[in-house]
Amino acid sequence: MARILSIDYGGKRTGLAVTDPLQIIATGLTTVQTPQLFKFLKEYFAKEPVELILMGEPKNWDDTDTHATPLVKKAVERLKKEFPTIPIKMWDERYTSKMASQAMIEMGLKKKQRQNKALVDEIAATIMLQEYLRSIS
Repeated sequence: MARILSIDYGGKRTGLAVTDPLQIIATGLTTVQTPQLFKFLKEYFAKEPVELILMGEPKNWDDTDTHATPLVKKAVERLKKEFPTIPIKMWDERYTSKMASQAMIEMGLKKKQRQNKALVDEIAATIMLQEYLRSIS
């Protein structure tokens, strides 16, 4: 089996997480500067088979679009164009950043470590992927 890649897309940074090849465990992969995302993905896909991209869909609590929604939609269009063989599934990413911050507290990370936005983005992508895996099992 191939991996599933989760993307927590942001204007500045993008958090990434992947499953193991058996699609059992979600693990944080990295956080990249958003302008470098497609270069990173090309290199990653050349090394690792990925069968699905799970893209975080930003929504407000009342299901309306957020300020980030147009950026994500534009990124999805580019993903479809550059990686046409890999399907993309949108996934509700509401509260994943808050859940990531809470997870960092529970892990015992110090305040300075918890302020690392790159780590928050990576953990948020991991939480989103874990939720997806739970939903299909």
